[in-house]
Amino acid sequence: MHIQLKNYCLFVSFLLLANLNLFAQDSTINEQGQKFTLTDAIVRNHFDYKAILQRIKEDTSFYKAFKTLRTIGYSSFNHIEMKDKNEAVVATLNSKTKQTRKDNCRSMEVLEETTTGNLRNATGDYNYLTPSLYASLFFTKGTICGETNVVAGKKRVVQGTSMEKAKEQLKMLFFNPGKKIPGIPFVGNKLDLYDESAHELYDYKLDYVDYHGQLAYVFDVQPKQDLGFFQKDKVVVDQMITWFNPKTLEVLGRNYSLSYKAGVYDFNVQMEVEMTYFNGQLVPKILRYKGNWDIILKKRERGLFTATLFDYKAGE
Repeated sequence: MHIQLKNYCLFVSFLLLANLNLFAQDSTINEQGQKFTLTDAIVRNHFDYKAILQRIKEDTSFYKAFKTLRTIGYSSFNHIEMKDKNEAVVATLNSKTKQTRKDNCRSMEVLEETTTGNLRNATGDYNYLTPSLYASLFFTKGTICGETNVVAGKKRVVQGTSMEKAKEQLKMLFFNPGKKIPGIPFVGNKLDLYDESAHELYDYKLDYVDYHGQLAYVFDVQPKQDLGFFQKDKVVVDQMITWFNPKTLEVLGRNYSLSYKAGVYDFNVQMEVEMTYFNGQLVPKILRYKGNWDIILKKRERGLFTATLFDYKAGE
């Protein structure tokens, strides 16, 4: 009898939830001339969506989390693959590294490493931009001192050799997706998701969901379904989903894919990032990247990498 009553209660609860979801409706709001969709969860809980949307536009927590890595110690499993036009693997790197921070300086020890193919040249430099970019994000060469995780007032600059410029542009794609990037032919301004013209191309949705066992805001940006041919040509962001800590509005995770084809430049990039907290500070936990891109005077690159970070330690 008790079992039957329990099953009945579960069935009634299921019907109630189903009915709530059935009648829940999204709301479209106009904020400073731009349209956003708010789910029923946002509206029903009376969240201050205006403040949330403004903070999302101005977010620096994602970039700051990566800069925090330079102020602490951590270990990392590193995996890189380079592929040819047939998707066959031509070069790899697998390693385990350990960064230490002492007396305001960081250094890194390579605990394990295996490489295949032509990943490096005879002098030890990378033959590809993809591992070079990875190294600038997660590897420390020598001893580097005096770094902080301050991002206020910091402005990234595209300059230097063509390799350095391309690497900086890719970092901008990583750290500030949805923002303008200088120096990319035909593309730079089309990356801005927050100007008026972008709202003619994309749908923006704010929701409140479960993310890895905790509640979070999720901001979803996707191209509109009814775009014409010429409008589709302006789309660069195929999807961007970001989960935010509801208390601090820091980025908890982000998945995005970007693609564009022009006569002299094309790329297709996907990335997934998961964050965690160490000593109250946001830091990357897992980063997965897959990219296929070609620029003028550079050989096409097809590569992927995964960084798995753990064992964070405070600096000494």
